[in-house]
Amino acid sequence: MEIVLESVSKRFGSMRALENVSLTIGAGQVVAVVGPNGAGKTTLLRCLSAIAAPDAGRILYDGEPFNRGRVDLRSRLAFLPDFPLVFPGLTVARHIAMILGLYGIEGVDVAPAVTEHLDEFDLLPTVDTPMGQLSRGQIYKTALTALLGVDPELWMLDEPFASGMDPGGIAYFKRQARAAAARGRTVLYSTQILDVAERFSDRVCIIHRGKLRFFDRLANLPAHDGQGSVLEDVFRKLREEEV
Repeated sequence: MEIVLESVSKRFGSMRALENVSLTIGAGQVVAVVGPNGAGKTTLLRCLSAIAAPDAGRILYDGEPFNRGRVDLRSRLAFLPDFPLVFPGLTVARHIAMILGLYGIEGVDVAPAVTEHLDEFDLLPTVDTPMGQLSRGQIYKTALTALLGVDPELWMLDEPFASGMDPGGIAYFKRQARAAAARGRTVLYSTQILDVAERFSDRVCIIHRGKLRFFDRLANLPAHDGQGSVLEDVFRKLREEEV
């Protein structure tokens, strides 16, 4: 799926969350959306998933205008927020089955793959446990298991590396995301952890005060001054510009 944003802007009252953001993301990539608190990262993902509507500009998926009413396009993507919404009384198994059912995925064929994901996330002992009794990390891994079961063309994840997942869960997510990109999926995730963005992305999208400041491979960033990481240097320079 090719994703195109054309001069997308979004306001919340007097606050401008996104300002004239334009970019194109091709299929088969892992893309990190990086920026400080309040930069517009989550707003960008919410617009891309039709949870929020841009005030100006437009979003195209494979050349088709995208909005909340385009159920055909929405069925090709999945958005996982940093705090997944769950029904506390549903068990892990029923929650996953509900999400898969919403995407029209049913039957025994998907069961082995879901079981493997549950095993890798160390969730098999909790399949009959109500979601309300799980830790934050377990809830996120359950929601991520459902996303892996759906395997949409576009994965969108808000702060997966600050979700409370344990190291084993994070490592498994990374492997699955890389395999998905190799199959032509697009994995778009937000993070404030710069080291992760540098190691685990094909391209980096830097959002600062609602504006797109960089979208490219890290190798194409301006010359690094050698102090800290490449992205730390970029954000230090952005702060200096404001002084």
